[in-house]
Amino acid sequence: MRKNPLYMAALYLIPTTLGESDLSAVLPEKNNIITRKIRHFIVEDVRTARRFLRKVDREFPIDDCSFSVLNQHTQPEEISRFLEPLVQGNDMGIISEAGCPAVADPGADIVAMAQRKNLTVVPLVGPSSILLAVMGSGFNGQSFAFVGYLPIESVERAKALKRLESRATAEKQTQLFIETPYRNAKMLDEIIRSCNPRTRLCIAVDLTLDTEFIRTKTVAEWKNRLPDLSKRPCVFALYC
Repeated sequence: MRKNPLYMAALYLIPTTLGESDLSAVLPEKNNIITRKIRHFIVEDVRTARRFLRKVDREFPIDDCSFSVLNQHTQPEEISRFLEPLVQGNDMGIISEAGCPAVADPGADIVAMAQRKNLTVVPLVGPSSILLAVMGSGFNGQSFAFVGYLPIESVERAKALKRLESRATAEKQTQLFIETPYRNAKMLDEIIRSCNPRTRLCIAVDLTLDTEFIRTKTVAEWKNRLPDLSKRPCVFALYC
């Protein structure tokens, strides 16, 4: 089938769910319509990407698709070739492991490359744990910063928390960060030890899932009753 010469191929940023939830509950049908047409994907993990595509359409022709893997092990020389199908006029999609591609996600490198090449980039609507945490926290939604992961080493992590606390106080800016799920409990303990008892802490866990939990309390109030965060995706937010 001959392509319309006026059609501009695009790099679609395809959001996924934040956990095991029904696609229709968090993703618009338009996303599925677009995804069904794409055969070239850039993904963090092929297995989970294939599972997601099967949820989009049980008859999805996965064997006709190409998958380029983008993660911490991908070499720079590999990345430079990832957009070749798009340059040749084929739509492409980036699929993150969870949530929105290119937000706290290696897909940002691909988007930057596409922009440098003047290629069309189309972000699709989907759940962002960062924005959902801001929305549910009651903190400043006009000025906020997501700082990703804090240092693992206890002393350095405590210093980082103090810096975030100072910034929240001086700039009235919400400070958001995350941790690897199996280290959530240690992070929470460090927050309780390091931060001012009057500092407010929002804990947003399992966002969009049936087990969703979003609570905002002072550090002193949290100290008396810590939630079980073991192996659960969580966003922490500080505000003073």
